[in-house]
Amino acid sequence: MRHVLSALVMNQPGVLAHISGMLASRAYNIDSLAVGPTENEKFSRMTFVVKGDDHVLDQVRKQLEKIVTVVRVVDYIQEEHVERDLMLIKVETKTRLERSELKELVDIFRGSIVDVSAGHVMIEMSGQERKIEAFIEAVRPFGILEMARTGRIALSRSNSMSSAIEVGDPTHSSDNVDQAV
Repeated sequence: MRHVLSALVMNQPGVLAHISGMLASRAYNIDSLAVGPTENEKFSRMTFVVKGDDHVLDQVRKQLEKIVTVVRVVDYIQEEHVERDLMLIKVETKTRLERSELKELVDIFRGSIVDVSAGHVMIEMSGQERKIEAFIEAVRPFGILEMARTGRIALSRSNSMSSAIEVGDPTHSSDNVDQAV
């Protein structure tokens, strides 16, 4: 089973290395990882995609919650959320006809052409993983020259991970919250 986990962490040097090292040392495979700042400069959000059964997920959560710089961990499988991937892909175009056909595909998939040169087009695509995968398969016959993808990002449709932290959520059991605020 695939789980999308989000960890609100203190924005400090070495946090990513510490967390990824802990997961690697316990042989947990991370399928996807994205890290970035949040609306509060004190925190960063790390979003992981981990495959495994409930036991594996439980172990990953427990290990993450033991780390002092981790403030809160959420498993999005248990709540409504929006998740997206981002991709830049460079596709070969030898003729005007190919370029025109490629532009139609980009429009159908609601992507954007962000760079054009004599022999290729660079496309930006965002969406759910299956959309990204479908687009890759659709443009494969043109010739994929290069591709870069982000890790998955996600947000809950209803709850905010950091708003409760900022006001001092008394229901959170972790001591990490007190250290973060």
